[in-house]
Amino acid sequence: MTRQSGIHYIHEHRQGGGPANLPGEISRIRETVVAGLGDLLQGAFDAVDDSLFELANNARSNNEQNRYFEAMREIRIKRRGVEKAFKESVSRLFSDPPGSRTPETPVSSNPSSDTLSLVENDELEEQVALNAMISKSRAYFQGPLLQLQTRFTAIYPQASEEAPVNPMAPEHLCGAFVETAQALEIQIRERLIVLKQFDRYVVSNLGMLLDEANRILIQAGIIPNFRYHARQAEQSEEAPKSPADATTQTESDSHTRTAAEGAADEAFFDQIRSLLAGQRQHWGSAHQSDDSFHVIGSQELNQLINALPQPQTPPPSGNLSQGEPVVVDLRRAVESLLEQQQTSDGKPAALEETDEDLINLVSMLFEFILDDYNLSPPIQVLISRLQIPILKVVIKDRTFFSRATHPARKLLNALARAGIGWSDSDEKTRDKLYEQIHAIVARILEEFDGDIGLFEQLGEEFEQFLARENRKAALVEQRTRESERGRIKSQKAQETVDDLLQRKLSDQTIPDTVHSILMNGWSRVMFLAYLRDDVEHRWNQSVRVVDDLIWCLHPHLDDEERDQWVRVVPGLLKTLRAGLEEVSYNATRLDDMMASLKHELTEAFRNHAQAEAREPAADTPTEASGEDTDDTAEPTAIERQQELEEAAVAEYLGQIDEIAVGNWVEFSLVNGTRFRCKLSAIIDEAECLVFVNRMGLKVIEKTRTDLAHELRQGRLTILEQGALIDRAMDAVMGSLRRSAG
Repeated sequence: MTRQSGIHYIHEHRQGGGPANLPGEISRIRETVVAGLGDLLQGAFDAVDDSLFELANNARSNNEQNRYFEAMREIRIKRRGVEKAFKESVSRLFSDPPGSRTPETPVSSNPSSDTLSLVENDELEEQVALNAMISKSRAYFQGPLLQLQTRFTAIYPQASEEAPVNPMAPEHLCGAFVETAQALEIQIRERLIVLKQFDRYVVSNLGMLLDEANRILIQAGIIPNFRYHARQAEQSEEAPKSPADATTQTESDSHTRTAAEGAADEAFFDQIRSLLAGQRQHWGSAHQSDDSFHVIGSQELNQLINALPQPQTPPPSGNLSQGEPVVVDLRRAVESLLEQQQTSDGKPAALEETDEDLINLVSMLFEFILDDYNLSPPIQVLISRLQIPILKVVIKDRTFFSRATHPARKLLNALARAGIGWSDSDEKTRDKLYEQIHAIVARILEEFDGDIGLFEQLGEEFEQFLARENRKAALVEQRTRESERGRIKSQKAQETVDDLLQRKLSDQTIPDTVHSILMNGWSRVMFLAYLRDDVEHRWNQSVRVVDDLIWCLHPHLDDEERDQWVRVVPGLLKTLRAGLEEVSYNATRLDDMMASLKHELTEAFRNHAQAEAREPAADTPTEASGEDTDDTAEPTAIERQQELEEAAVAEYLGQIDEIAVGNWVEFSLVNGTRFRCKLSAIIDEAECLVFVNRMGLKVIEKTRTDLAHELRQGRLTILEQGALIDRAMDAVMGSLRRSAG
């Protein structure tokens, strides 16, 4: 079916009605999109709730924690209303679609420095986030969006090629959500979290809804053979794809992804710059608008930075991780070089505003890094020496801040993650990993001349090295984990068996022969039954043998009980012998002990008179005991103190339970020594956690309660596991927001 025939089909099916009387295909699309977006939005709000809860748990003050909890409460109360309003807004987009931008038209222009003062910081941040979402989605879904726009334009009577429409355009859907989300009375940081999760859960998944909408329209015969040739004349039929077409399509897809990433990078950096705007006066703003200054470009700035001396590099010992982290005041150092700069027009040299922002941002980034307790001390010192090389990187490529896959950013994250297990300098003198990291830092300091490819090369080499080292450590750790699981489970099994037998036999009068069989023989059967219970399920049966034996040793006067005794004893003796033989109990002694056991059981069965004589006496201690027992006795001072201690420790058990296998912690000993280790295994049977060092060898094991005590007393620190630069960027952005607020 040609495009014209498709249009004719639609006009035939909508005679007698405007947009309110939509064709069946459009109604199907509307229902599908509204339902799909509603489901995606629920996932986004669930993620918002999780994010706010995590932030509240990690809050540094009560005020900050209360702020997150209040935002959670506000969103939980109003989310259903927002979801309903959003779906209604999306539905209206199909009933009365607004005009759409053509693909060549930018969604919005980035705010310039001249307009920054005209927009409130909060509104600017929200607008930047919105623009980034729209730009990214339009780039990612460029093909499906263009097809939908063309097909929808053929359907709606008020639309034309000069004024196309598309109810599913990202700017309409995102705008509808931002408008409905205004009902949430939350601050800008929480609002940005909402937008971030909307982008992640809703906008990023628009592709499937766009494809479904196109499929429905194609089935209806609306321009089924679509092919886009920029602004050339439309073709009624689409030729089969050739290999050249496929290659062109691949290149187009790659260009689309690049365009989307570029738009997101620009939006992210614009957001940072808007936050930095309030700090420029404090730091000393650029003089680019002042004709009395000579503003230098990025190329001249790179030459200046190359002249910056590396502080104490190399140290006298040649060991780059020796000493304290090196702090470089980048802004002051660059200003000093500017003062010495001879310009062609004789005017004083000054920085462009963008370059000044980059320098300030790198300074703030390294301030966090050099104050990050989660970094191991040697790594902290080594990374501190890379301040000037990283400044060179960002002046040339500022996507370092927005792109997690940037080669320099990936390398720094990998170095910090690999060296998290080092505690002090003594451990690394003979460590291959240390030698590798030290060599990488030395090569950057010596060889980096602006070619970011060096970071990519070093990153690949380091990944290959880590893969080899991690394989070795993983094997050692696996053996350690299995050994510890077996040892702790065996220890738990022995303790359980001993405690159970002691409890059951402590208040019983039984012959020494029977006591010996249970404690020295049957206890082994119970031990194996406990270890194998998850497979063989024989533990309860082994315990029942003990109960049955004790019961049979007691005299029984009731005829029914005596009949039961006669039925139980043969099977009991058979089970006892089979179990003791299974654990290789001494065969010679076994026959003698089983004979003695039969004798004791028979004597107990016959001993009626003794049973009758013991019955009154048996009640006497119980009554006396009852008189002496005071259930309402007040707890002692020691017991009260213990209860308070247990209540205090209970508050920290939740944090201990959040430590996942693979997470790193740091222990502090009484003598001031500190050591870092990784959680390797959680032994549920004993509530025990086993920690290993970087090589996979066991360092320490502790119970949940012991670890809670350590955490309460400040002797245990749970280290953050996130990527270094990501954490640093989050901290810097948070600091800028607080300053702006």
